[in-house]
Amino acid sequence: MTVELFNKVSNDCSKTITTNYSTSFSSAIKLLHPDLRKPIFNIYGFVRLADEIVDTFHSHDKEWLLQQFEEQTYDAINRGISLNPVLNSFQQTVNEFGIDHKLIDAFFKSMVSDLEQNNYDRQGFEEYIYGSAEVVGLMCLYVFCEGDKKLYNKLQMAARSLGAAFQKVNFLRDIKQDFLVLSRMYFPGCDFHDFRQKDKLQIEKEIEEDFKNAYEGIVQLPLKARFGVYVAYKYYYSLFKKIKSTNPSHILQKRIRIANYHKAYIVLRASVKNSLRLI
Repeated sequence: MTVELFNKVSNDCSKTITTNYSTSFSSAIKLLHPDLRKPIFNIYGFVRLADEIVDTFHSHDKEWLLQQFEEQTYDAINRGISLNPVLNSFQQTVNEFGIDHKLIDAFFKSMVSDLEQNNYDRQGFEEYIYGSAEVVGLMCLYVFCEGDKKLYNKLQMAARSLGAAFQKVNFLRDIKQDFLVLSRMYFPGCDFHDFRQKDKLQIEKEIEEDFKNAYEGIVQLPLKARFGVYVAYKYYYSLFKKIKSTNPSHILQKRIRIANYHKAYIVLRASVKNSLRLI
């Protein structure tokens, strides 16, 4: 008996978490080359647990749980093992691909701010987006580049833009939930009770620019990563277009979604483009 069985079980746990919490992301991950799927599931499983602490564990001491989770994360990375399966799978990925610990530092900083802040100025918003989303894109980029530092440096701004676009779309989609349940308004200068078209248009302008910058990087990704990342991009861009066509008052009333048949159509079209080398 070796530790490999425990590592496999740990990886399976992160995959299960991803599949249950996000059908869109898990579907896109499955379109990556098999070599890349496990480490990306491991990153998402780790991020998801931290999000759960700050977003849903309302009857528990969130600050203590997050502090423990952060300490256990670094202990797992330094020791090369953890009895927490998700942290064990995450440390495997961090250590295998040499992911910069500063990205993890920034991620936890943003998670802590979710416990301490309810609204943000422009600087605080940009710092939060970096730590909560852009660094996740950079962690994934470490995996996609598989040790090619030159390529990583070339694509890191695009990876940050993709993470930012995804996060800002999530904020628009979940604006009602964030405010009513968590008392948060992420977008600087915006008021939930007076969310107007001009506010929405300004936010959409930023997101459009993020998507544009991200696409320029996606087409330069290694082939093993390109198709899966492109599909995730198309999922979110389709959701973004639906949000753009929705009146601000409706966004405050319901959560915008993309139907499963539309997701299937996105994959079909992306497959055709990929086979014709148009991505």
